Amino acid sequence: MLSRLMDFLCACWRRRSSDGKGGSDVSGRKEGLLWYKDVGQHLFGEYSMAVVQANNLLEDQSQVESGPLSLLENGPYGTFVGVYDGHGGPETSRYICDRLFQHLKRNGFFFLKRFASEQKSMSVDVIRKAYQATEEGFLSVVTKEWPMNAQIAAVGSCCLVSVICGGVLYVANLGDSRAVLGRVVRATGEVLAIQLSSEHNVAIESVRQEMHSLHPDDPKIVVLKHNVWRVKGLIQVSRSIGDVYLKKAEFNKEPLYAKFRLREAFKRPILSSDPSISVHELQQHDQFLIFASDGLWEHLSNQDAVDIVQNHPHTGSARKLIKAALLEAAKKREMRYSDLKKIDRGVRRHFHDDITVVVVFLDSNLVSRASSLRGPPLSVRGGGVPLPSRTLAPCAEPMELNSS
Repeated sequence: MLSRLMDFLCACWRRRSSDGKGGSDVSGRKEGLLWYKDVGQHLFGEYSMAVVQANNLLEDQSQVESGPLSLLENGPYGTFVGVYDGHGGPETSRYICDRLFQHLKRNGFFFLKRFASEQKSMSVDVIRKAYQATEEGFLSVVTKEWPMNAQIAAVGSCCLVSVICGGVLYVANLGDSRAVLGRVVRATGEVLAIQLSSEHNVAIESVRQEMHSLHPDDPKIVVLKHNVWRVKGLIQVSRSIGDVYLKKAEFNKEPLYAKFRLREAFKRPILSSDPSISVHELQQHDQFLIFASDGLWEHLSNQDAVDIVQNHPHTGSARKLIKAALLEAAKKREMRYSDLKKIDRGVRRHFHDDITVVVVFLDSNLVSRASSLRGPPLSVRGGGVPLPSRTLAPCAEPMELNSS
């Protein structure tokens, strides 16, 4: 009975979030390969979003959700941001965008009912279990589609999630997307860039060392191929959702394309889907947050990005960051920005990756009243109205949570 009720509530929430009712907002503007929403209002201030496509199919997905964070009517309210940088195709990132927030709300319901019904807050366990449920859901999709479409086993996605709730910021990450905080130094008025997310790209020496420590019997767990460090010579990130061919040996065989198949068998997963999660008490001088896929950080430093946001009006902040990155990409190729903009998708990938940026501004007065704030639900996806994923699976049951 409880299961049917939760499925019904889950379906109702999805309909409200996509049909333009209940305060949802799917507007924005499109100019060629660029989509942007210059300004909108979330529970604790303003936000700005922008996406520029480089691949034949847009592999980046993103979302901003603001309002209830659980299926309980009197549960916690807050703002959720997700940036999903797909690779090998768009299926995994679309699946995450369709599912992860719903898993978080369902597991939040379970957590509040079982452990902390008197607290209107978020939990690291809830976020971790939402990741786990999303990973397991996509594995089910791969298992079902394997006989007809084996290549889906080689599709994956980085996954950066942030939840602002009760004056606390939670940041969870798989892969190399990045969350950066802009914080004012009161004594000087300078705005510092503080990176909040841990990255899992084997270009970073500490990540390579971690991979070697996790796989001591495999000296070739990370190799330098065409001057780029890659896990097994195939992929740059050590953690992701999807990429099942490097997690389950039964999918690393024909009919998967030979370029993905490993010669040697493996007994334990090569990649992990366990996110790094950090928790931060928001302070009065925390001004804004920048969430972006790796495509932005290839061209801009943390401080460069923070300075651009700080020195311009809130409206259009995300679009300004993407333009700055494209200017750098054009400069590296010794070409004009106007000429870069004329290059079509697919070919554009030789100059830059898909880039997604979400800037979330923090109104300290609203953040300080977080426990009492309420508002209509907001649901926005990068690119505008979302395309339903063909790999959509039913909502899963809430997962058991540890009380620790």
